Amino acid sequence: MPTSPRASLLLLAYLAFVSLGLPDGLLGVGWPAMRADFGVPTEAVGVALTAGTAGYLTSSLLAGFSIARLGVGRLLAGSTLLASLALTGYALAPGLAVVVCCALVLGFGSGAVDSGLNAYAAGAFGPRHMNWLHAFFGLGVALGPLIMTGAISAGLSWRWGYGLVAAGQLALAVAFALTVRAWRDRGAVAGRPTRPVSVPVRQTLRLPAVWLGALGFGVYAAIEIGAGLWAFLLLTEGRGLGATAAGICVSGYWASLFVGRVVQGVIAERFGSGRVLWGSLAGLAVGAVLVAVPGPAWLAVAGLAVIGFAAAPVFPLLTLTTADRVGGAHADRAIGVQIAVAGLCGALGPAAIGVLVGRTSVEALGPALVVLAVALIALQLAATRRAARLAA
Repeated sequence: MPTSPRASLLLLAYLAFVSLGLPDGLLGVGWPAMRADFGVPTEAVGVALTAGTAGYLTSSLLAGFSIARLGVGRLLAGSTLLASLALTGYALAPGLAVVVCCALVLGFGSGAVDSGLNAYAAGAFGPRHMNWLHAFFGLGVALGPLIMTGAISAGLSWRWGYGLVAAGQLALAVAFALTVRAWRDRGAVAGRPTRPVSVPVRQTLRLPAVWLGALGFGVYAAIEIGAGLWAFLLLTEGRGLGATAAGICVSGYWASLFVGRVVQGVIAERFGSGRVLWGSLAGLAVGAVLVAVPGPAWLAVAGLAVIGFAAAPVFPLLTLTTADRVGGAHADRAIGVQIAVAGLCGALGPAAIGVLVGRTSVEALGPALVVLAVALIALQLAATRRAARLAA
């Protein structure tokens, strides 16, 4: 079990994950004013989102293969600076074309920070801090709308919201640059030797465990985002709940995800990552069944709450146990692949559920979540058995 990480690095890691969530919230609140300023239709936001996703996927994939050459500190400093420049571009953008270009650059920066920090934390942090790290991402997503709302409510332009976050990102980039040496050896932070990385890339990509793990991350992302995206429609059109009450329940789903990461991080450190992970996967299946069973609205709400709380530690703990599945020499690269696949499936999975709902009914959400939960359990079981055979 890793020892307690250095407080300064842990604080920077938490702040970096907060910063990862902030831009998502900014765009949601700021887009109506941005659209009016640029004179573009509402659906034009999709172009910016596509560009950002493309940059994120590319960067997160490459970051896992670049850590050994660049070092985590340099990667984080450069990527955070890139994100700051992109957000500054948002604040100064004269039109949509510049925003799209900045979204691509922001995706590059964010993907590298996400992949780099997850790879570092998997080797240096224990289950508690790993879960709390991801909880701080949710805090960033929640703070983003508040920052933009505060700027607009004060009579300022939406550009101020992006400018404020850009300044915060710049300060974070400077902090990473000043602590480059401290990030150099995660083994010194964790109290154990740094994992070896001098293996050919092709060996990593040939490992079935890498792709089993990546598929698991993709399925998980589809569950988490798909449940949150389509829950409102299920509760209102499928279960007869009022819009206000349904909105509160959907917020409760995301809140249960945050609370679950805080609480279960402590539990995982005490009882072990493996036990908590399997319990969470079982909880996901139970929650999905509650959503799928036809019945009153409260039953679906309870199912969503169970899904949120059970899903909370899955992503952090799957990341933390990557080295157990693929070996320490391949872990950084595998984490990059996993995060990239999670980002891709986090977009495609909910979209596929939306197509299913559109062609059948909103009640298809529950069965879809059940199928995905069972698939995730099967993938984890296969990965665990393969890891056990290799260890033997």
